[in-house]
Amino acid sequence: MERMKASKIQSAVEAILFAAGEPVELQRIAALFEIEPELADRILYNLAAELDERNSGICLLRLGDKFQLSSRTEYAEIIRDFLELRKNTPLSQAAFEVLAVIAYNQPVTKSFVEQVRGVDCSGVITTLCQKKLIEERGRLDLPGRPLLYGTTPDFLRVFGISSLEELPPLPVNEAEKTEETADDGEQTVITE
Repeated sequence: MERMKASKIQSAVEAILFAAGEPVELQRIAALFEIEPELADRILYNLAAELDERNSGICLLRLGDKFQLSSRTEYAEIIRDFLELRKNTPLSQAAFEVLAVIAYNQPVTKSFVEQVRGVDCSGVITTLCQKKLIEERGRLDLPGRPLLYGTTPDFLRVFGISSLEELPPLPVNEAEKTEETADDGEQTVITE
């Protein structure tokens, strides 16, 4: 591909992201324009800034090493009304719990999730797969070869984060908190 100016590449990238309708890898963009990934990243950063600066109805989402154009969340209701879409049914408490176990420990097996929660999770895992929030990530090399599950780029998009590192820290266990903040400062030694 002949050499293009950065502004022309930015416009072309915007068109590609619009037409793709799904996340596109940074490496793929860099390869297409025969530029370094760092330059492609700067161009995408500039595109995002330009969309923000002009208060565009769309924004550029970074989903790990992928990028996607998306409508801004503040226009979700208007878009839903225009397209006459039904609201997605919200996730149940069980679905949030399963999603949290998978997000913080991935890749994990269904039996691991069930051990953490203490109940059968087959239905919830099926629902989360259908909603494309989790996906199969291969099989564990154990008898029965159980499936491994992990989160998807849709998970990042739905929760508005660019990577799993942005997940909030897990709460500290109450027993651990009590031990850490003991008033007398002495360590308790438990013997059998």
